[in-house]
Amino acid sequence: MQNSGNKLLHAELTEKVIGCFYEVYNDLGHGFLESVYENALSVALGQAGFKVGRQVPLAVWYRGIQVGEFRADVLVNDTVLLELKTARSIDFAFEKQILNYLRATKVEVGLILNFGPSAQFRRFVFENPQKGNPRSSA
Repeated sequence: MQNSGNKLLHAELTEKVIGCFYEVYNDLGHGFLESVYENALSVALGQAGFKVGRQVPLAVWYRGIQVGEFRADVLVNDTVLLELKTARSIDFAFEKQILNYLRATKVEVGLILNFGPSAQFRRFVFENPQKGNPRSSA
């Protein structure tokens, strides 16, 4: 989904994040645990000057009421949610997972970054009018 003016929401930020993802993948290759990639990507993003939160608790909202919480693998600049995977390929279930995260939080842009046998990423945007409601966490 794109926002008005045919400009991708947070395009410059996601482009730089994807660049860091490929740097990490090219340096480490495939075969490590997800936590290793999370650590390495956090280092790369931090060195690139981004604010990086790891295992960030995000509130889940339903009809204006907080109904739960989940932990985002990585949150960059409080704006882009990263879901890291080490799977053979990006599965439909991963796509549904990140869309649910975006639907239930104020974060509107998410990336699935797969450190599998071949580097893969997918970008997701979920804008909705409820995103503007004041909430206690991202």
